[in-house]
Amino acid sequence: MLADPATVGAPRRAALSALTDRWLTGLYRAAGAPPGTALVAVGGYGRGELSPRSDLDVLLLHEGPLDAELPERIWYPVWDGGAALDHAVRTVAEARAVAAEDLKAQLGLLDARHLAGDPALTAALRSAVLADWRATAPKRLPELHRLCQARAERHGELSFLLEPDLKEARGGLRDVVALNAIAATWLADAPRDGLDAAAERLADVRDALHLVTGRATERLSLQDQDQVAARLGVLDADTLLRQVYESARTIAYASDVTWRSVERVLAAQANRGRRISRLAFPFSGVGRGTGAVAKGTVARRPLAEGVVEQDGEAVLAQGARPAGDPVLPLRAAAAAAQAGLTVSYATVRRLAAEARPLPVPWPDEAREQLVTLLGAGEACLPVWEALEAEGLISRLLPDWERVRCRPQRNAVHRWTVDRHLIETAVKAAAMTRRVARPDLLLVAALLHDIGKGWPGDHSEAGEVIVRDVATRMGFDKTDTDTLALLVRHHLTLIDTATRRDPDDPATVDLITTVVGTLPHLELLHALTEADATATGPAAWSSWRASLVAGLVARAAGRLTGETTFPADVEPTADEERLAVEAARTRAPALALRAHAEGPYTGPDGGLAGGPNSGPDGGSPVTEPMGVELTLAIPDRPGLLGTVAGVLALHRLTVRKAGLRELDPVGAGPVLLLSWTVAAEYGELPEAARLRADLRRALDGSLDVARKLAERDAAAPRRRGIATPPPVVTVAPGAASVSATVLEVRAHDAPGLLHRIGRALDGAGVRVRTAHVSTLGADAVDAFYVTDAEGRPLAADQAAAVARAVQEALG
Repeated sequence: MLADPATVGAPRRAALSALTDRWLTGLYRAAGAPPGTALVAVGGYGRGELSPRSDLDVLLLHEGPLDAELPERIWYPVWDGGAALDHAVRTVAEARAVAAEDLKAQLGLLDARHLAGDPALTAALRSAVLADWRATAPKRLPELHRLCQARAERHGELSFLLEPDLKEARGGLRDVVALNAIAATWLADAPRDGLDAAAERLADVRDALHLVTGRATERLSLQDQDQVAARLGVLDADTLLRQVYESARTIAYASDVTWRSVERVLAAQANRGRRISRLAFPFSGVGRGTGAVAKGTVARRPLAEGVVEQDGEAVLAQGARPAGDPVLPLRAAAAAAQAGLTVSYATVRRLAAEARPLPVPWPDEAREQLVTLLGAGEACLPVWEALEAEGLISRLLPDWERVRCRPQRNAVHRWTVDRHLIETAVKAAAMTRRVARPDLLLVAALLHDIGKGWPGDHSEAGEVIVRDVATRMGFDKTDTDTLALLVRHHLTLIDTATRRDPDDPATVDLITTVVGTLPHLELLHALTEADATATGPAAWSSWRASLVAGLVARAAGRLTGETTFPADVEPTADEERLAVEAARTRAPALALRAHAEGPYTGPDGGLAGGPNSGPDGGSPVTEPMGVELTLAIPDRPGLLGTVAGVLALHRLTVRKAGLRELDPVGAGPVLLLSWTVAAEYGELPEAARLRADLRRALDGSLDVARKLAERDAAAPRRRGIATPPPVVTVAPGAASVSATVLEVRAHDAPGLLHRIGRALDGAGVRVRTAHVSTLGADAVDAFYVTDAEGRPLAADQAAAVARAVQEALG
């Protein structure tokens, strides 16, 4: 049977089980088993899934006294035949008692199948065990979850191991057994799409492994992979591993979804129990004003436009329309990751089914949301896995399919190519404070090995691919060139540092010629470290780190003075008009204009309508609307923080901001603020209300700081992610001859610019010019400040101001 090429896979496992059934049934009868006994198959044998070298798990059931020699008359022929046997002799009550103490024994009994003897005895066992399992599910399922987690810790993730354990590793056959056990509780079930096929593929590989090695091994060793592939008719060992990895990911993702569902169900049951307890004691204080949630209500908290949090997951808001909002998958993913959540299974399925492809080039928001997702660090991983499980990643990045599940036959690498790329982005997320363009660092980290899916040198192939990808993402030529440079040379720093003489001027010349500028050098240094640390412990050490850092320091010394800061842009005619008006009237002059990259902009340029409203209030647009705000006002202290605070009160996030000092008519300096803002979620504020609040804040009748504090105190605290701490530095003296430049790099958050402005005002300095950028989830700002007399700050004063801003940002 095992040699017959016509009988393979599940049919062979079933036939092998049936053959074993006949053999054991014959032994049972030949042993003279009396009435009141039954022979029962349990575990994998009970499921009828025997591999060529599987153990036989058998239970001899009995009701009354039993001849002590009866079991031996059954077991000894099995041992003599060379089969591995796991056996037990018990009554139904004894089997239940053992199951109550031993979770593994209980799991095996869930698959009990009658072989011979009294079928009523087997039926009684099955009924009792299933009833016990369902009754004790609230206790047993958390225990089973801990068992699965401990097994994953010991054996790793099947989908990333070069020599995976097909049974015990995360995503292996043991997890399929756990999913079936969860389904038997009737509390939850796994997503079934592709699950049976994935389990069958792993079982087929296990069968071939048993036949190739002649042993009951579960580890797919390197030396066996070619033979196993040939036995299965697969092209080569790499193709075999990709199939194994894809199957394991399907099982692992189904496990994640199912365990989250179990946690929600058990939590709901516990809450019901507490609610019943409170109803039994009506004077325990539960009632109006206690914050208790009414029965039947579902708490939903907004995360982003079209995305809310519910039951610990990110789900679509009731009014979300994926078909009319192609950015929604990325927005939902980014919002979930930044909140430390994952996207619900039903939401990902709906997004995959309904969302349209992104236009080319991508809208600005799509690019920003991708960067925000990657910038979430570790919290990005489960969200990325959810999107990938439904094919959304390959839809966003078609070149991803070539590296997906691609093994790396190198002992240094811990991950498949695709997982290494996202792990590198995770490492890079912790380094965003080291570079002026965190968005470019994160995208380069995600794509640096994308060329490994193509022939030839992967760095050269990757440069070509990343130029195309960056253009489709909507990066301009300068940023595209930077990404191409980073991908092409992501190995240059470490190769040069470890293979060339660092003291040779030619070595430094090589690096400076490659990078060209100090910002490029900073990006390449961070990418090099992220790539190496994501590869594995053998790829990065303190010695390598010191060599690379030394080379970077020498190259930076050569490039010192080439740091660039945003240049002032000449004011437009409208900006000049506002500045003249403010200078002449000595009062604020304000202009607001709504804009959208989608097909609709309000007929009068006003702010009426929400970001997803069309001209009729119902047709969705492809890009949320934003606001361009221009404010000209005679110079006064605290202006930056006040305006930023008003915007935060209206839940407007600052995407870009500029502040310049003008003197258009010689009547005294006027500050010109140019902002690009967007609604955090929900509808944009009415223009009249925003204007009124700005004027009230400027004349002192609206205490912005107090209002923000009250709102923050009243809002429920939401768990978030750990982010790199903010960094506030004083730029080198050559950065500006007329002002001191403070650079602030921090995680973007509501009210961030307000806190910075208040700190600068409290330090007694004037903000002459400011350049504010929000890149994904990171803020990268430069403030040109002077003392009260308009002079650059002394070194000690500049350091004190930087410390004050750092403290204000926490």
